[in-house]
Amino acid sequence: MRKGIAVIAVGSLAALATACGGADGSTGEKALTYVSWGGALQEAQTSAFLDPFAEQASVTVRQDSPTDYAKLKAQAESGSVEWDVVQVEPYIAERGCEEGWLTPLPDSVRSEGLMEEFASECAVPAFQYAFVIGYNTDQFPDEHPTTWGEFFDTEAFPGKRAFWKFSSSGILEAALIADGVAPDALYPLDLDRAFAKLDTIKDDIVFYDTGEQQTQLVASGEVAMVQAWNGRMYDAITNDEPVGLEWGDHLVVSETWVVPKGAPHEAQAMEFLEYATGAEPQAALSKYIPYSPINEDAVDQVDAEMAPYLPTSPENAEQVSTSIDYSWYAENFDEVNQRFNDWLLTL
Repeated sequence: MRKGIAVIAVGSLAALATACGGADGSTGEKALTYVSWGGALQEAQTSAFLDPFAEQASVTVRQDSPTDYAKLKAQAESGSVEWDVVQVEPYIAERGCEEGWLTPLPDSVRSEGLMEEFASECAVPAFQYAFVIGYNTDQFPDEHPTTWGEFFDTEAFPGKRAFWKFSSSGILEAALIADGVAPDALYPLDLDRAFAKLDTIKDDIVFYDTGEQQTQLVASGEVAMVQAWNGRMYDAITNDEPVGLEWGDHLVVSETWVVPKGAPHEAQAMEFLEYATGAEPQAALSKYIPYSPINEDAVDQVDAEMAPYLPTSPENAEQVSTSIDYSWYAENFDEVNQRFNDWLLTL
């Protein structure tokens, strides 16, 4: 994922105000700085959410990427905040709210039809996606791994396998399911058992840090398979790369939007959240990337050609293993992360 800032200016006067130093809102400029994970996702969000919002609300929208949790917390705690709306994992939203460096959100930002089960005091959901099995079709032209058990079976399916180098990325859930734990009995995670299972394939594990890397690894054949974001595998497939996507045993994930405490353009941040959680923008996202809406009224409006690639399509939903429990991670992240980092040192 690239790091940088793109500017979407609405109207020449707004652009001039930005150039003259009005980014802090002191000139009365309506502005918003939006932060997400970059790459294909942020490009899709620009088309579905940011450009239409900028035009409708006459707001100058700036962007940064990728999300950096340490920077987000440091900005809020220091009182020197540059970001207004930030996309984060739900457990970060819960922790930041409890620790006081995120802003509690008013009910007004919760659009009609919002799936409230994904919302919390300081966050509204942004979309749903899935951790799936991606595989190289040159290496597996016929049979390929269809479950996490087979993903961990290096004899039946040889080759390197890639995971996101992040403790709450689904790697522990996949290990436990591969070891026979029922998906509905995963939490609280048995960390000893999870790391013992990972030890059985640690010589064959490659880690990635970005979505771009996960696609490159499997498309190039450097790894035979990858625990991947479904949207990244879709992009690779539509670009005619030798990549396949398997929905078996997939893990459902949601992402959320938060507003840091002391955001310089809080009013515009709240206005954006109300807009972006609405049915029309949520349905529009699926035109650009196969991530599912978090507004019930958007489900029937999604792009028909993209619908089969969404985690919420009936055929795919039947193959889900479980949803990642980010409330559990909010309570246990420090221990999990320490154990994960300690385990990485053994590789």
